Amino acid sequence: MSKSTVCLAGTLDTKGEEYAYVKERLIAAGVEVFVVDCGVLGEPHFEPDIPASAVASEAEIDLADFRSGVEGAGGRVSANEAMSKGLGVVLRRLVEEGRIQAVLGMGGTGGTDLTSGAFRTLPMGFPKLIASTMASNNTRPYVGHSDMHMANAVTDIAGLNNVSRLVLANAAHSVAGMAMHYETTKQLATGNEPLIAISMFGVTTPGVMRMREQLEADGFQVVTFHAVGEGAGMEHLIDEGVIDGLIDFTLPEIINRWNGGIFDPGIDRMEAATRNEIPVVVVPGAAECFNFGAVDTIPAEYNVPERNVLIHNPNITSLQATAEELDKLGGYIADHVNRSLGPKAVALPLGGLDNYFSEGSQWHGTDVSPLFDAIRSNLDEGIELIEMDNNINDHEFADAVLGLFLERWKQSQA
Repeated sequence: MSKSTVCLAGTLDTKGEEYAYVKERLIAAGVEVFVVDCGVLGEPHFEPDIPASAVASEAEIDLADFRSGVEGAGGRVSANEAMSKGLGVVLRRLVEEGRIQAVLGMGGTGGTDLTSGAFRTLPMGFPKLIASTMASNNTRPYVGHSDMHMANAVTDIAGLNNVSRLVLANAAHSVAGMAMHYETTKQLATGNEPLIAISMFGVTTPGVMRMREQLEADGFQVVTFHAVGEGAGMEHLIDEGVIDGLIDFTLPEIINRWNGGIFDPGIDRMEAATRNEIPVVVVPGAAECFNFGAVDTIPAEYNVPERNVLIHNPNITSLQATAEELDKLGGYIADHVNRSLGPKAVALPLGGLDNYFSEGSQWHGTDVSPLFDAIRSNLDEGIELIEMDNNINDHEFADAVLGLFLERWKQSQA
């Protein structure tokens, strides 16, 4: 095969007409096409390169088991899960062998669930695109921690018309371009500098930017993760061995998870460092706040005076933790630092956990001492803890945190 081959993966029994059209557009765009069928309801609309029976076999199931009765009673769910598992095995092998340079899928809820589960297992940077009716909705269940692209299908993937032809052709042309330039794309990430992750919120940005500038000057690469749920991706990359060090500077995702906030990462934060021996410095930046959308979206039980609701912007509100929650937070943070495997330290900005505490701001002067007290009392002896009367974004504090990290980095390299 040529170096520019797109894998088309999906259900050729129910979406065969659409897949045939996209295959034509890909060929016209100048790439070769390799087709993997995942359909379980009937015969494919056209002959694939890898049949559905082979995909099912990779999941150690017999395709005949799904030829009837898969709609309802959990049958379709089990079929999707099995075929997604098998597709993942097939695609990973094709990628490892260098036979494909991009993958494209299409579907509604079922097809998106099937293909996305497999696509997520492919390497970071490998082009993966799904044209989906779910792309205008919450895409996290499909994208997960991956760099997968989703294109809004606008219409259902159910026949060809003047709208669907435009959308599907654009998806085909997009992935063709990614495939043709995949080798160039890989060359863009060739640096050998250590990769340092830092968690960040808008209200902790100044401190992070201060550290980032110095780290890059010292020969590190810095990856910032927006603490709006993307902490899950950061933890995933730590587990994958991509991240060499961590400054966990911003922790609102913890209480967002506990209270059902919109920035729930979907996982328990700070766990990856307990499984991987990397240097870590922890700062409870913005740990006191959790978030909902506009004011009228805040659940009634949270829209109360003790939460000191702050309008961050017209679409985001920030709410404060209670004293009991702050005490629990401090214990949680200290426990995870205690269990972290690499060199570690903690820094407390007593003058404010974020810009919400700055003079003139709504939360200036509010008491978060239960958080600090719980960290102090639960942190193991021997773990360095520094406390400064600064706001987290003050240059003096950011410089001190950076100094703590560089000391831990040296220890990790000894």
